Amino acid sequence: MVEDYSMRAIHNLNRYKPIRKKLRSKSTEEEIILWTQLKNNQLNYKFRRQSSFNKYIVDFYCPSKKLVIEIDGSQHLRDNLNYDNERTKYLGSLGLKVLRIWNNDIRYNLAGVLEEIRHNLK
Repeated sequence: MVEDYSMRAIHNLNRYKPIRKKLRSKSTEEEIILWTQLKNNQLNYKFRRQSSFNKYIVDFYCPSKKLVIEIDGSQHLRDNLNYDNERTKYLGSLGLKVLRIWNNDIRYNLAGVLEEIRHNLK
């Protein structure tokens, strides 16, 4: 349900479909935990797993609210900080809001994570 032509031209491109499918089949434990809470409109909004915007594949995406949820582990601090910043800036240029959630928060504070997501869906 992407709204304008420019977004449709870069959203879920076929050439990234095998990568998206592979990522879905090799989900992390934290992605599985969060997906069980997001799927089937449990928060009153539809979410998709592993949506792509141009070359960037995001963990979860709520099209109606243009909300991207990214799950981060410690490797994002060590190895991927510049890449993550570039990616967030690009997604923001598309009018998408990026919410980053730490693995440990999903494991040890799932209720707080869900509250933060609800807040960002308003």
